[in-house]
This record gives sequence, C-alpha cells and structure tokens, in this order.
Amino acid sequence: MEKVILKAQTRSGVGKRIAKDLRNKGIIPANVYKLGKDAVSLQISAKDLGDVLHTKAGENVIITLTISGTEGSPKDKTVLIKEIQREPIKYGILHVDFNEISLTEALKVNVPLSLRGEPVGVKIGGGILEHVMWEVQVECLPTDIPEKIDLDVTNLKIGEAVYVKDIIVPAGVKVLTDPELIALIVKPPKVEVPKEEAAPEAAAEPELIRKKKEEAAAEEGEALSKAAEKPAKEAK
Repeated sequence: MEKVILKAQTRSGVGKRIAKDLRNKGIIPANVYKLGKDAVSLQISAKDLGDVLHTKAGENVIITLTISGTEGSPKDKTVLIKEIQREPIKYGILHVDFNEISLTEALKVNVPLSLRGEPVGVKIGGGILEHVMWEVQVECLPTDIPEKIDLDVTNLKIGEAVYVKDIIVPAGVKVLTDPELIALIVKPPKVEVPKEEAAPEAAAEPELIRKKKEEAAAEEGEALSKAAEKPAKEAK
C-alpha cells in the first residue's frame, strides 16, 4: 500500500462562513477522528490533497499528516480517508474526514474490483456482463490493503457467475463480504418480441366497433320508420 505525506495546519474557526472563506483561498477544512477522542480540526491545501487522491491507491492511500500551527499542535498522525464531501455539480471537494489508524492494528476497508479480459459469453455468445458489485469489504493491516482486486473473467460463459467466495485475495487479507453473493454474471442477450404479432388483434377491435355501430344505426332507422307509419294508420 502506497504511503504519502500531507501537510496540514490546525484550524481554530468553525462554521459554514469560515469554511467557505477557506475554500475560496484554495484550502479544504478537515477533521481527524479517533475512537474515544475528540476530533482534531485541520485545514489542508486543496492542491496537495488532490495530488494525494491521484495516487494508485486512491482513497485507500495511507497518509502521514504533518501538522503545524499554534503552540502545542498535535503530533503527526497516520490516517486513512474516512469520507470526502463534494459539490453536487462541479464535484469539487468541500470537506474531508480522516480516521487515525495504527499500522499494527487490522482495519476494515472497501477495495475495488478490477476486471481482466472479455468473457467468452460476451465475445462469442452476445451475452451481457453485469457488474453486481464494484468493490468488496476486506479486513487487514493498513500496510496490506490492496490497491485493487483483479478478476480474470475471460472464461465466463452465458449464465456463469463469479461469487464472492471465488475471489482470490493476497495473503493477510480477509474478505468480509457475504461469500454467497454474486459479484459478476454473464446474462443472455436480450430477445425482442416482434410487434407485428399484436397487429391483427388491434385491427379486429375497430372492425367490431364499426359493425356494432352499423347495427345500432339500422335498428334506430327501423324504429323511426315504424313510428312514422303509426300516425298515418290512425288518420285513416
């Protein structure tokens, strides 16, 4: 697992207005959490944070925060990214939360699945590869966190699937996701039902309605003729 150093400063002010002012200056508000302790408020250069996120490890990168600021600033901390809050449209970073970790204690993280090859059921059979899962949860030491988990799907035929229990992970890594769940599956190609089969029934309905209307009109005409003849007979 890749490790990087990220400079940070202590942050005394809190609130939406202060956070907005910081972001306008290219600075991202941040918090560091550790079980049983109060959160530490920090601020980080947006550019430096962006560089960290573009490593191969992505958001699972191990970060050493070198903290400076006021007298009595907390010592450097080893952290993992807990959560990144982003803008809904431009996707810019608004805030980041870190979890302080120990390199000697196992932790739980999500690791992305990476596919290799094209399934034979897709290439030859015209099937569709469906991603049921894009990541799995694992437990391991921070230094053993895989950047990704490779899956070779070349031999998958139509109807075949890769279950979580089929996923091979490096030594020291334990998969926590339910082993009986499907991660990937090759589904049969979609079959379209011809629309012309329904045309005769659709045509029959207007014909039936027209026939009924003609019969009703004939009955109405006959009734009017009889009504007209009746006064003539009474006059005689």
